[in-house]
Amino acid sequence: MTATRLSIFPLAGALLFPRMHLPLHIFEPRYRAMVSDAMARDRRIGMIQPRVVGERAKDAQRPPLFDLGCVGRIAEVEALDDGRYDIVLEGVSLFRVVRELDVTTPFRQVEADLLPTSDDAEALSIAHRASLESESRRFADAQGYAVDWDSVARLDDEALVNGIAQIAPFDSAAKQALLEAPDLTSRAELIVQLMQFFGRHDGEDRVTLQ
Repeated sequence: MTATRLSIFPLAGALLFPRMHLPLHIFEPRYRAMVSDAMARDRRIGMIQPRVVGERAKDAQRPPLFDLGCVGRIAEVEALDDGRYDIVLEGVSLFRVVRELDVTTPFRQVEADLLPTSDDAEALSIAHRASLESESRRFADAQGYAVDWDSVARLDDEALVNGIAQIAPFDSAAKQALLEAPDLTSRAELIVQLMQFFGRHDGEDRVTLQ
């Protein structure tokens, strides 16, 4: 593992995985400053979720963080006339927070260990792939989502599993569990379990593991 300094973007419900992409609209002044700083240096931003610990005012600006996030490289950037940015992050590697740094920048920074990432995409067994696709169809139908299933069928296993994990309407704790799954098969199995759990609700509740 390699220790590094990262500027972080704490955003509940937003996951990024290595080799995946995440579009973001950046409008808060502190995160506009973060993007400007990243563009002037190495184009890297650490995506990480804040822990949900209530709405106490003292937590509003600096909520505690989960331990695991993903480094994203700014692959595309559009600077808007009013100072906002539209960017696309490309996932580089997962990271684990060692400690938060005392900084003067408006955005938060951490010391983090970068976790090794294989160059080879993981694969599912035929049975796991079939189970995930079947449950995804049931879930999408129940939620009223329009999905291009022909395009889905052409995705490789890693893009399918991690893409679902990124866009699924689960809460922060469930999303974090998906990010922390030890391998692609475990993540696919957890997605199926979460979809089955969520499918038993009336659509008003969000999935929670808390």
